[in-house]
Amino acid sequence: MADLVNLIKRAAVDAVEGEKPAGVLFGTVTSITPLRVNVEQRLTLGAEMLVLTSNVADYTVEMTFDHRTEPTIFNTAHDHPCVGATVGEGSFNSAHSHQVLGKKQVTVHNGLKAGEKVILLRMQGGQKFLVLDRIRNEA
Repeated sequence: MADLVNLIKRAAVDAVEGEKPAGVLFGTVTSITPLRVNVEQRLTLGAEMLVLTSNVADYTVEMTFDHRTEPTIFNTAHDHPCVGATVGEGSFNSAHSHQVLGKKQVTVHNGLKAGEKVILLRMQGGQKFLVLDRIRNEA
């Protein structure tokens, strides 16, 4: 009877290991082109095994703006001497701003950099790894 129980236990453990359930791992970006992440100093994952979220990739997003830029002033006090005359003596008020209005496409530069630490989620089956986010070491 004890052999049967041990056999069932072993079969259960083998089934779980074979499925490779999802799990959280930590890694370090070792290369960008091609993308490579070293996981816990024992496994290097290539781009074909990694699924990136927008937290760790550059992406473009459409945004709506209704904004004016800060006023800018530049120095216009100068002249252009000519033979017998001076053109443009003096200066004028150059203060101006620009309106940004409507839908615009904006690129968010959020891509990974070599040396960054990342949080990965091993997907069911263990063949793909979702790169959830980078780890920030802020004190």
